[in-house]
Amino acid sequence: MPDSHPLDLSAIEALRSLSPDTDGSFLRELIGIYLQDTPERLAELEAALVRSDAPVATRAAHTIKGSSSNFGAANLAKLAQEIENLGKTGNCAAIAPLLAGFKAEYALVAQALTQILQGT
Repeated sequence: MPDSHPLDLSAIEALRSLSPDTDGSFLRELIGIYLQDTPERLAELEAALVRSDAPVATRAAHTIKGSSSNFGAANLAKLAQEIENLGKTGNCAAIAPLLAGFKAEYALVAQALTQILQGT
């Protein structure tokens, strides 16, 4: 497995092992929630930047960081942590340049999770 994979598959296996079922429906549900919620948090983050609303940007980044960590999306979680830290300082202007890379990393994570969904 290349180091550039957007997910730590051991985290996926850990989530799979928590499942009360054997058909993978629990993991599919978790992935579905993440794939629905994260774009909403990204939109919230972008809107907060337009308004220079650092507390909302911080909260959105914090939420993405936590949920991404659960799926082993370490690169995305690290970027979210950077955005969260900048938000805590009120520096919305410094967040904007990170957004393109953040969204690109999310796209990789979403693609990997979609592939897992198709294989469960």
